[in-house]
Amino acid sequence: MNKQNFVILHLYLFAGMINYDLTLIKGIVFDVDGVLSPSTIPLHPSGEPMRMVNIKDGYALQLAVKHGLRLAILTGAATHAIEVRFGGLGITDIYMGASMKLPVLEQWMAKHNLRPEQVAYVGDDIPDLQVMRHVGLPVAPADAAPECAAVARHITPCKGGYGVARHLIEAVLKAQGLWLDEQHAFGW
Repeated sequence: MNKQNFVILHLYLFAGMINYDLTLIKGIVFDVDGVLSPSTIPLHPSGEPMRMVNIKDGYALQLAVKHGLRLAILTGAATHAIEVRFGGLGITDIYMGASMKLPVLEQWMAKHNLRPEQVAYVGDDIPDLQVMRHVGLPVAPADAAPECAAVARHITPCKGGYGVARHLIEAVLKAQGLWLDEQHAFGW
């Protein structure tokens, strides 16, 4: 099978997984706790939440940045570790301490001249509902709150913290013909 047929086969197989025209997606926004990290997080003796991160998510996030997708972190949490981790992957739009997420999302979309149909948002709990209703592709992890699952256009096969970003980004980049692009794929 030649490379072009392989790509077409993968696009066909992946197209059935997410019921949305992924070629429209220009920006993806992620919540942190319950999406990029598991819902259960250990506490340091000082009281600081200690989040796990997924290495495959990290690879996909930095690859998406290299391909020009607009990525943002939008979370109610506010710890330096979030800035370090996601800033280190090339994400420059990191919004922490967001008690009301919709106004922040709207400002981010205006900053990057994005329309709702060009944006995916991944959220797992009640504070994400308004934002999920505002974008073209609302996505929820497999273990999201029922209210989020009900408004999600796609529910990943992954639980929060276990490859949610990788699943979505890989699907988007494959649909856009950018997955395994040799210029960016084989390095960090």
